[in-house]
Amino acid sequence: MASPFPGMNPYLENPVLWQKVHKRLIVAISDALSPQLRPKYIVDIEERVYQTNDNDSLLVGIPDVVVQDHQAVIKQETGNIAIASPPAQAITVTIPMPETVKESYLEVRDVATKEVVTVIELLSPKNKRAGEGRSSYEKKRMRVLGSMSNLVEIDLLRNGKPMPILQGNMHSDYRILVSRSDFRPLADLFAFNLQHQIPSFKLPLRNQDVEPIFDLQTILNELYDRASYDLVIDYSKDPAPELSKTNKEWLENTLHYQGLR
Repeated sequence: MASPFPGMNPYLENPVLWQKVHKRLIVAISDALSPQLRPKYIVDIEERVYQTNDNDSLLVGIPDVVVQDHQAVIKQETGNIAIASPPAQAITVTIPMPETVKESYLEVRDVATKEVVTVIELLSPKNKRAGEGRSSYEKKRMRVLGSMSNLVEIDLLRNGKPMPILQGNMHSDYRILVSRSDFRPLADLFAFNLQHQIPSFKLPLRNQDVEPIFDLQTILNELYDRASYDLVIDYSKDPAPELSKTNKEWLENTLHYQGLR
């Protein structure tokens, strides 16, 4: 069954689903681009690994344990003898532990020289929240932008803080940034909303090469069908993260028209 939305499916952003969607989409993008790039280029799936114990942990929202001094001296009403209270009993608490995070991304490499021509990043929730996940990605982003490699940065997540651009007042649900190494500091930004199709664009390579069309919308639609997400998603409920009022009204009408509400 096809996705009921013309562009990004907001239900796929649910944290319960997104980690698997991310992995599937990385592989799907690689599979779609590889036949168009051979024999000069290959598409490698790479992995970024870091540790974090920031606010992404399961401890978010759990109040701190209040520790009181049970050794306080108390006064009994009978007589003037001060009696110490019993020793404090140990209580079980949970402490934050380092979490090893693995994030996949793609590199388009020249077969002959092994040179990384283009890096394709699909952002995760940790990249868009303050903490080690964002810090680690921003360092990687700056290394790529300071190199001769092109960068394609795909943001299909409404929540969190977008990656920095100098036009900081630009708002949209989703973004795709295409940064060509010989065009910097200028870059192409495709900003689109829930109601729109995901824009297609040419995958940046070297100047003399024929650049294939990166049709992310078709890749995502085919993934949705292959993964049977229509059997996983409950369209009678609202998606998480929460939608804006305008998007919520549009989603309600779209699902109602297709008999899913």
